[in-house]
Amino acid sequence: MHDQRLKDIVPFVASVESGSFAAAAERLHLTGSAVSKSVTRLETRLGSRLLERTTRSLKLTDAGNAYYQTCLRIMEELAEAEAVLAAQRSIPSGRLRVAVPNTYGRLGVMPVLIPFCQQHPELELNLTFSDRFIDLFDEGIDVAVRIGGSPDVPASLGCRQMGRERMVFCAAPDYLARHGRPRNESELLQHQAIMYERVDGSSKPWLFTTADGHPHWRNVPHRMALGDVDAQVQALCGGLGVAQMPSWLVREPLARGELEIIFPEQQPDGLALTLIWPRRKQLLPKVDALLTALAELQIR
Repeated sequence: MHDQRLKDIVPFVASVESGSFAAAAERLHLTGSAVSKSVTRLETRLGSRLLERTTRSLKLTDAGNAYYQTCLRIMEELAEAEAVLAAQRSIPSGRLRVAVPNTYGRLGVMPVLIPFCQQHPELELNLTFSDRFIDLFDEGIDVAVRIGGSPDVPASLGCRQMGRERMVFCAAPDYLARHGRPRNESELLQHQAIMYERVDGSSKPWLFTTADGHPHWRNVPHRMALGDVDAQVQALCGGLGVAQMPSWLVREPLARGELEIIFPEQQPDGLALTLIWPRRKQLLPKVDALLTALAELQIR
């Protein structure tokens, strides 16, 4: 980037944030005329008016607002790059934005983040819980924990796979006492299935493993389909049917005896657990420390 472009960005951003050329000039230790000329020079080079001037204030045009947001991102990236190069200490500090899945975030990630935050009191953690796809760059996310999703990750993102879910068939002891324990796949398909309903309204099929070890999916007639995994667990514990669930999701009900695994030998691998982060942020002490902490995550 040409030196003059950077020189003109700073007065432009300062003018927007200060509300006037005079205030921006005082902030930058320049003259009001120098700031005004810098912004005018920027508009001329871009061929677009960025600011509407009045005698009392400045107002961004639509083009100016879009350019201002771009300038903020550029300045933030420069500040982060300088922080990495200048940091003599590797003490994680500052704001850390993390995105996690709803249920796994509570059950799997929070037990890791609590001691991590206690260990690093200079960090400010912003944690987003959502099962939707999050664009790390658009939403300013430093690290995302994902279950499933596309295996194709752009070169601008770092990626670390942490393992895969183990899928188990399970039901409440009360349900099995009333309906009998299925002995094979054919008998299992005759039971009252509790399925997971996707956003598009379809139900997620069950995953089986053939005798030679190959996975195959089967659509299953079902009693109910629920679009929430926590509700699925509640329905299972309530004795309403059988379901195939990730083992991490039913670990506690299994330990309490509220659920039982039906086919211990039928536990195929499910979705992958993955850590995703912008590569340009990897050397930041706060991101590096979090990635090290999240290496403890388990999905099986």
